[in-house]
Amino acid sequence: MHSSVETLTDNRVKLTVELDEEEFETEVEAAFKRIAREVRIPGFRPGRAPRRLLEAQLGSQAGRVEALRASLPDYYARAVVEHDIDVIDAPEIEIIEGSESGPVCFDAVVDVRPAVLVSGYDDLSVQIPNPSVDEAEIQAEIDRFRQQFAELSPVSRAAVDGDHLTIDIAGSMGGESIDGLTTSDYDYQLGTGAVVSEIDENLRGSAAGDILEFTASHPDPEEDQKLSFRVLVKEVQQTVLPDLDDEFVATNTEFDTAEEFRSALEGGQARTRAMYAESVRREAIADAIAGLVTDEIPEAMVASEMDARLESLTSDLSQRGYEFEDYLASIGQSREEFEAGLRISADRSVKLDLALRAVATAEGLEADVETLDSELQQAVLAASNGAEVDAAAEAERLREALASSGRLSDMRSQISKRAALEWITERVELVDPDGEVIDPELLRLPTDVGDDAANPQDVDTDQDVDIDQDVDADQAQDES
Repeated sequence: MHSSVETLTDNRVKLTVELDEEEFETEVEAAFKRIAREVRIPGFRPGRAPRRLLEAQLGSQAGRVEALRASLPDYYARAVVEHDIDVIDAPEIEIIEGSESGPVCFDAVVDVRPAVLVSGYDDLSVQIPNPSVDEAEIQAEIDRFRQQFAELSPVSRAAVDGDHLTIDIAGSMGGESIDGLTTSDYDYQLGTGAVVSEIDENLRGSAAGDILEFTASHPDPEEDQKLSFRVLVKEVQQTVLPDLDDEFVATNTEFDTAEEFRSALEGGQARTRAMYAESVRREAIADAIAGLVTDEIPEAMVASEMDARLESLTSDLSQRGYEFEDYLASIGQSREEFEAGLRISADRSVKLDLALRAVATAEGLEADVETLDSELQQAVLAASNGAEVDAAAEAERLREALASSGRLSDMRSQISKRAALEWITERVELVDPDGEVIDPELLRLPTDVGDDAANPQDVDTDQDVDIDQDVDADQAQDES
């Protein structure tokens, strides 16, 4: 096989593949053997009829037609690998020579991944929630904990929100008592807004011994008649929280001192806020990078990404025993609504892929031999499951397998895109909703809780794979 490539306009290339007569004859012979297994010739078992008899029965061109149909896609695929063509759609194949006899020559015109130019990637700014510890929230959390051990103490002052009032309440409508609104010695916490808001409005500022009479709108908006209330305030009690001292903490928590307790709360909040801010940062950076692509994106790439994501989702649902329609019902979307959202996500993923490739090229971040060897050896070691292997030798075999299948270029691209994402992430300015600049170190978690939360590799940079799938190592392990 001899092949050549010609670059056309509009991100297309033309592959020309030539096969000499002797080489293609082996395809014709194989085609006749397949035909023999499909047709029934009297006196011969399936697959045993000789070629000359098949030619007599079906015509001499039957084998060539079948050979062209079956072998041209394979020869095209081999040419794609040979010339390292990054195709994004199915080819248009045209037989130029040899449709009836002799050597075969065909052209395959196919769309390739476009190379885009992006600017501003070295000066991005994204907004994220401030990961700093909020002392007010810490105190509120402490107070919620103390509330579990609170006691009530009678007071003679006027009632305020948060106080507990012991009341006799009688509710009626149209002169008729309402059982559900009539009771004695009821413990009511002021400010909760229970039943109707008018109760709180009238009880605020009351004291023990007060009798309050008022009307209120019915909770049912279709009911026009007013409710009438008569409330006797018997007692007002305030909530008394225990002091947050070492004795209280040691008795009711796993900590020995109040300082340890507060530090643990601050550490937990810092970790939670940092993890959330980091997840927002990853998405914000991905959005910002994808937004740098202003070129028109090939529909074939978006459609391919949508198909891949939909196939992955349906496969996952099937393994769990669910149908896709059941999933749509569970999220309350029609298929059209779901696909509209899927298209938005796929479009962003394609733009992110193109932008990262452009940055990698512009900044010279393509995978070198040393980096590729390291990745291959890591994949070999991961696939060995702890078994002793010659990592270098196995990595070389893996490299050959990936190269022969055309997947080595994909692996290089993944490495380059990851490097580009890391390069950009290191330079992105982070600001909070108030415009204050955030130190990226605040998003770094202690090593004992996992650095993965701050790993920019978690962003999906490959539109050919499932969401959140880190594919380069997985692909290499599959080949191994």
